[in-house]
Amino acid sequence: MLDILALLIGVIAGLRALLAPAAIAWAARFGWLDLHAPFLAFLGYRWTPWLLSLLALGELVGDKLPTTPSRKTPPAFAARIASGALCGAAIGASAGQGLVGALLGAIGAVVGTLGGAALRANLARAFVNDRPAALIEDAVAIAAATLILLAL
Repeated sequence: MLDILALLIGVIAGLRALLAPAAIAWAARFGWLDLHAPFLAFLGYRWTPWLLSLLALGELVGDKLPTTPSRKTPPAFAARIASGALCGAAIGASAGQGLVGALLGAIGAVVGTLGGAALRANLARAFVNDRPAALIEDAVAIAAATLILLAL
């Protein structure tokens, strides 16, 4: 079950790079996720979920700007993979499988990045406007992240 959740949180990171770590930080802060790995402990610090949530909100707003580059540019793609790997590692570490979780999170991030871009492009064509497509993508990412947290 945790393997599937690690993969799915990676998909969320592919959709919104900062939403996934914000969700994981809240899970760690509330004690829903036990982080055994010392390098992941910062996710459970008191200020981390607040800071990551603020950054995630900024990402949600920035994503709608016409000057925002594609998520498939190398820096943005790499950031999404790193985010997915980190979040997957956090989920995997709670079961002593941090490396497996990181790999699954990274794979999920690739799927989420490419699949999310394709889905959003199709929705934007259907709406003849990108904004509704972006808002739908936001809603799906937030709802899915919430469901993943509840499954932990």
